[in-house]
Amino acid sequence: MIVVYTPAGGEPEHYDASTLRVSEASIVQRTVDMKWQEIQKGLEDDDLDAMRGIIWVLKKRTEPALRFGDFDPGVGEMTTVMDDREADAYIDRAFGAVEADPEVNPQDVADVLLSRLPDVTANPARTRARIEDKAKAPKAEPDGQPTPQETALEGQSPSQTSSSPEPSTSDSSPTSSTSPLSPSTS
Repeated sequence: MIVVYTPAGGEPEHYDASTLRVSEASIVQRTVDMKWQEIQKGLEDDDLDAMRGIIWVLKKRTEPALRFGDFDPGVGEMTTVMDDREADAYIDRAFGAVEADPEVNPQDVADVLLSRLPDVTANPARTRARIEDKAKAPKAEPDGQPTPQETALEGQSPSQTSSSPEPSTSDSSPTSSTSPLSPSTS
């Protein structure tokens, strides 16, 4: 999660909670009197203490003398957004329903995601593009058979090299498939 702090009259500042060191996470835990799991859950819910603690400890990297009591942002100056990794995982889970249920329409999933998800991510344009790409991706047929696009590509080698193995013309050492079996030593 990324905590976005926008001080009154200032520019948004982004603080990535995943960059905390264990020692910093311990300091936040003691300062806000929450366990790390509670802090993580609190970030998902825009908990004021969790967000304040994360911002404060990350600000201390450049302002070592900053005291917790001296960092007192307004309640509307902080919020959290998903980083790219979290957004990707959310998108993948949502489109997993498309793969699991042939009745689920990929465009319907995309429409729901596009209406909500980009606004709560650190990189809305990237999130929109990823959702649109997933919606366009070919879907396997319900019976497990390849899609017509996949069938059309069968037999085509993805590289310039041969698509089938050829017999060796080398006089060097034999391969495991042409080597005689050695007698067992047991």
